[in-house]
Amino acid sequence: MPEEIRRINTMKVFELIPVERIGVVIGPGGNTKERIEVSTGTIITVDSKTGSVTIEPTSGNISSDALLRARDIVRAIALGFTPEQAFRLLEEDQVLEIIDLSSIVEGENHLRRIKGRIIGEEGKTRKIIEETTGADIVIGEKAIGIIGDFEQVKIAEEAIRMLIEGKPHSAVYSFLEREARSMKRKRMTDLWKK
Repeated sequence: MPEEIRRINTMKVFELIPVERIGVVIGPGGNTKERIEVSTGTIITVDSKTGSVTIEPTSGNISSDALLRARDIVRAIALGFTPEQAFRLLEEDQVLEIIDLSSIVEGENHLRRIKGRIIGEEGKTRKIIEETTGADIVIGEKAIGIIGDFEQVKIAEEAIRMLIEGKPHSAVYSFLEREARSMKRKRMTDLWKK
């Protein structure tokens, strides 16, 4: 057996998810887990007591990209995305970015204040970031997840980092408007070139 195939056969990805999100990862009747497995060519084993997840290839001809894509879908659902939002990651140009707030923010009060700034009054700020960029955003206990194409994620992440740094909401909204115009202009130019 060639070395490359033997390596892929033994390749596994491990992930630890919150026990309370296991049911969402598995889905009704196992549908969500099965869809991830079929779409990525993987086998997913979930330990319902510990939240430990093992992802491995169904055969030797699966790429490491498929394993990592399955891992990212599981991570996204574990963070708080709906399965449908997480399945955006099956598309080639979609990525998951996770901002770990616990490494940036110290103390529960500061964490709560930062999350409040990102969410905004009645979810307004998060909604504006999502609508302007086209990215999906979830604010978890100690992390923020962003799903979108590379450009959407980059802009949403920058807006969130501005809020974390304490920039005024008005400055963040102005930044988002500028970037939205730039994205629209770029897409129109790309369409025109075709």
